[in-house]
Amino acid sequence: MSDEHYFSADPSTPFERTRVTCTVWGHELSLDSGSGVFSHGRLDPGTAVLFRETEPPSGGRLLDLGCGWGVIGLALAVARPSAEVTGVDVNERALRLARENADRLGVAARFTASPPQQVAAEAAFDEIWSNPPIRIGKQALHALLLTWLPRLAPGGRAVLVVGKNLGADSLQRWLGEQGWPTVRLASAKGFRVLEVRRAGKGG
Repeated sequence: MSDEHYFSADPSTPFERTRVTCTVWGHELSLDSGSGVFSHGRLDPGTAVLFRETEPPSGGRLLDLGCGWGVIGLALAVARPSAEVTGVDVNERALRLARENADRLGVAARFTASPPQQVAAEAAFDEIWSNPPIRIGKQALHALLLTWLPRLAPGGRAVLVVGKNLGADSLQRWLGEQGWPTVRLASAKGFRVLEVRRAGKGG
């Protein structure tokens, strides 16, 4: 199935669930994915690289940007019981799956999944984690990042995984030019793991 509808608010693809089981940071996760949602039926290779090349933060207020069926945010919530995690996506089907997966994993009290407009304007995050939707196009991706990166708390960071062939290196340069210092944490299987720091941005 094509992922062409995964960034639609209401995909027209008939809904089909597929269970995905993966081990992340020492914890086994059993999650439902769904048709019309990014990476139906499997753990996306970029997300797998992100998990393999990083360690979860100690806790705090975390944002899973473009959460899909919730695997990144839920892995963070399971790995760090002190974390409060917000998942954001425009796809209503994805949000429903993410909420149901949070219930199944017993972390629904610390994981919320919402469309962007329902996240409180004053909400700030210690870290943002994302496999960003590169295929929405460069202009839309830039707008997305410049909307959410300013929500980082002072001293906060974002951790992104981006395909090298999808412009990871140019994105790294562009972020730096926008005043968001960005370094490469890892490179594996055609993906870059980037760390974006909030520096010189005040409170």
